[in-house]
Amino acid sequence: MNLKDRVAVITGAGGGIGRATALSLARRGCHLALADIDEAGLVETHAQALRLSVRASKHLLDVADRAAVAALPAEVLQSHHGVDLLVNNAGVALGGHFDQVSETDFDWLMEINFHGVVRMTRAFLPLLRASDDARIVNISSVFGLISPPGQSAYSASKFAGRGFSNALRHELSGTRVGVSVVHPGGVATAIARNARVSADTSAEEKRRRLALAEKLLRLPPEKAAEIIVRGIEKRRARILVGRDAIFIALIERLFPVKYWSVLGRGIQT
Repeated sequence: MNLKDRVAVITGAGGGIGRATALSLARRGCHLALADIDEAGLVETHAQALRLSVRASKHLLDVADRAAVAALPAEVLQSHHGVDLLVNNAGVALGGHFDQVSETDFDWLMEINFHGVVRMTRAFLPLLRASDDARIVNISSVFGLISPPGQSAYSASKFAGRGFSNALRHELSGTRVGVSVVHPGGVATAIARNARVSADTSAEEKRRRLALAEKLLRLPPEKAAEIIVRGIEKRRARILVGRDAIFIALIERLFPVKYWSVLGRGIQT
């Protein structure tokens, strides 16, 4: 896929993988419609994109807001002639075993991580169909390949995104709209620091989980973004980001039921 002079809509563009992917696309001459709920981060990404001599618009957006998502395509078309690429990257994390996580928090996460992806896809699919070469890119996780204890909500959302992406790819087969699902491993973003935790989690346990996350989240977002964008250019249906993601995918394939007896030895959750 030649990305020069294409238009990409990216959610969660205010930092982390979203910002790095936006700038990687911009370096290839791709114009950007940047969306995020974090206004300060969004402004910074927008400024960096403009320095790369592409057309960029910024859109303050909560992907859990149905009305705002439905209105976004018309807003994007005020700055761009169409849309060729949709990157559903916005996401949040929630730590805790299932019986520790409140129904409210569980639903909050699903509204963003899964329903946000579905809403954005529904909103932009007509514009993508109008393109002569388009792609939907949904960011899942290695926790969309495996399901560790303490990640029931997050893993559920990422498996849901993976299943939605795979079915949608089959449904769009033969059209000009392709679908990629991305499984990043440990990318050094702020998602762990910003994660919600169950109310009954002790301060000591919170510190332990954060320390573990910081240990595992090591791949720079810029390197992750280059892997993702190269995968888009090559029209890959599945994009594994990082050596850990490749290893985890292999172990899950070899031990689809008992993988945690292998992987869990070195990870305490």
